[in-house]
Amino acid sequence: MKLNPASLPARSDFVDATYRVLVDAITDGSLTPGERITQEEIAEQLGVSRSPVLQALRLLKKDGFIEDAPGRGVQVAQLDIAWVANLYEVRGALDALAARLAAERRYVIDPSLIRHGRAISESDDLRAIIDADLAFHNSIYVASGNPLITESAHRYWMHLRRVMGAVHRASKHRATLWDEHQAIAVAIAEGNVEQAVLLSDLHIAQARTNLVKELERMYPLSKAH
Repeated sequence: MKLNPASLPARSDFVDATYRVLVDAITDGSLTPGERITQEEIAEQLGVSRSPVLQALRLLKKDGFIEDAPGRGVQVAQLDIAWVANLYEVRGALDALAARLAAERRYVIDPSLIRHGRAISESDDLRAIIDADLAFHNSIYVASGNPLITESAHRYWMHLRRVMGAVHRASKHRATLWDEHQAIAVAIAEGNVEQAVLLSDLHIAQARTNLVKELERMYPLSKAH
């Protein structure tokens, strides 16, 4: 386990900061499913006391990122493939609705998001790749004009980041992903509602299929709860 203390503030709420560092580590694979974690090791690496670490771990357990380990202690939660599939079904519905509403408004997605996404997809910066992907989809949520879509999507944002991290690490289709994003953005800007919804549906359905297949390959012992 190797954590990055650079993101901790000089002074502030160390509980929230520790939580974010641990979520980032789970997302980018620094902490892997089933890996045991201890208060002492985290506190030592981040240079904080055990108290904020304990509180952060409690929040992580509540949010489903860690779980009780066999015997005693805690470990990074296993990826539940059935739950992930369900998550993408909900995400698909939200994305299609957002694309429909954005297309009705003929909203122009900032082209710099796509340029940046294409450029960063060629790098090894997994966190930046995930951020660029989510930033594009978030722009469509905002473009929809319905704040409840953004609110609903963000409810599972961190879990989505974790899943995307697992798949992006092994993905060979990052450039294709941005071709799909570009096509969705064009349909929205042109006000082609049916095309925007269709492309959004296909994009998420394909992502869900690839994601579940990849997770089954990576974690063959993962089981539904």
